[in-house]
Amino acid sequence: MLTALSIRDVVLIDRLDLSFDAGLSVFTGETGAGKSILLDALGLALGARADAGLIRAEAAQAVVTASFVVGAAHPAYALLDHHGIAGGEDILLRRIVARDGKSRALINDQPVGAALLRRVADLLIEIQGQHAQIGLSDAATQRSMLDEYGVDRALRDTVASFHASWQAAEAARHDAAAALAEAQRDEDFLRHAVDELATLAPRNGEEDELAASRQHLQGAERRAEAIGNALGELAPRERRSAGPAATLRSAARALARIAEAEQGPVIGQALAAIERAEEALAEAETLLSRAAGEAEADPRGLESIEERLFALRAMARKHGVTPPELPGLLDHFAARLATLDAGTASLQQCEAAAQAARAEYVTAAAALTAAREQAAIRLSRAVGRELPPLKLDRARFVVERSGLPEAQWGPRGADAVRFLIATNPGDAPGALDKVASGGELSRLLLALNVVLAGESPVGTLIFDEVDSGIGGATAAAVGERLARIAQATQVLVVTHSPQVAARAGTHFQVAKASGRSRAQTLVTMLPPAARREEIARMLAGETITDAAREAAASLLAGP
Repeated sequence: MLTALSIRDVVLIDRLDLSFDAGLSVFTGETGAGKSILLDALGLALGARADAGLIRAEAAQAVVTASFVVGAAHPAYALLDHHGIAGGEDILLRRIVARDGKSRALINDQPVGAALLRRVADLLIEIQGQHAQIGLSDAATQRSMLDEYGVDRALRDTVASFHASWQAAEAARHDAAAALAEAQRDEDFLRHAVDELATLAPRNGEEDELAASRQHLQGAERRAEAIGNALGELAPRERRSAGPAATLRSAARALARIAEAEQGPVIGQALAAIERAEEALAEAETLLSRAAGEAEADPRGLESIEERLFALRAMARKHGVTPPELPGLLDHFAARLATLDAGTASLQQCEAAAQAARAEYVTAAAALTAAREQAAIRLSRAVGRELPPLKLDRARFVVERSGLPEAQWGPRGADAVRFLIATNPGDAPGALDKVASGGELSRLLLALNVVLAGESPVGTLIFDEVDSGIGGATAAAVGERLARIAQATQVLVVTHSPQVAARAGTHFQVAKASGRSRAQTLVTMLPPAARREEIARMLAGETITDAAREAAASLLAGP
């Protein structure tokens, strides 16, 4: 329910803070006192179009905040959570309008768009009046109200569940048909591509393996050349070139001739070193010969590896992928071919499943239609019983159910629901907001709210001059019905009727006070004595008589 309303700098309101309780609250005051300003200000907080003309003359901006308290399971919390807005014990709707006409909307002090502000407000409060947006005249709302009034929740949930299953089956059928059509369009290409890739038979990681082998074989050529050059230096094949081995042998023979005659160790040591060098040189030559055998180049192997590597890369370029992706591409093309080969059977299965799901939905929707037909009869009669006391005894209220085309079937069934009224005998019933006058529409909506009390998630109803143009017993009937609705839903009423005002649990008086520089709108919650005086004024007019006071006391005392 609405717990508080804070208004800053709106037209004649400088600063106003109001608190509200459950039950029925009324606003009364003389014409022109500013009751409409209150509704305009509240409308800003609820997402109405921002108008810089509402800003008080001396102010730079207007600010309105409405505070609501609802149950933890209220749908407004789900909507806030969907948009990432933190919840709390209260839901605060705030609107700030600047002098340049720009406005800001906030929910729980987090900036939001005006559209989201309106969506949340629509779940919290509803304003009904001759010039207000009438929520109950919306077709979707009317169907929901009929369902809440007289259609079993389990049946509605079953229809919604079967609709979801049907839509899932239709989506699967559509996907199967699309996949089959795509495969059929590309059949020649797929078969050629699969044959080509299967012949190539790419393996995972094959490109890396081939590149490593290619690098190794290319290195073998360089190694064989280096070893051959080293061996050529150690043991040259041309006789003109004396290799190191021949040089060492010549040096050894020369020293050996003088070694016996030479007195001293130097020649012997030199000869021993030369002999060790000969042995080391022979060992190096042996090792290099062995390495030369191992490092023999394999031109045919290198050619074979390069052919395979280049074939893989060419195939990858052809299909616009990398070589490592070729095995996966082959699997993908093969799967598409399998879809083509088995696609007809799969599509037939999906079509059968979709038809079965549709049949289940149609059966459940037909049961829902029957339930709505019965509920429509009961609701029409229940509202009809409320009309005569509201001076609508010649009016006829009808709940019309009609079938929707299949394209419009949905989780809420296959029905369209409209609330219709005929205000004169013999007239054909028409839409609420097209047939009824402002006063008639307000009272009709009051009758609907009496019958549907407590069925809507909206916790606050505001009636703007629902008693316009009536008095006496009819006004008393309006007051009695407003009090009845207030037992289940918070009700705020702007009224000129003393009979309605006397039914309220809380009474606010709206008055215009003229100061030295400008007028102001003031709102006061009346205590019992002041309340009796205000109702007496509403009865008697400008001059309040004792008889009016006695009549006011009688109204307050109740029937």
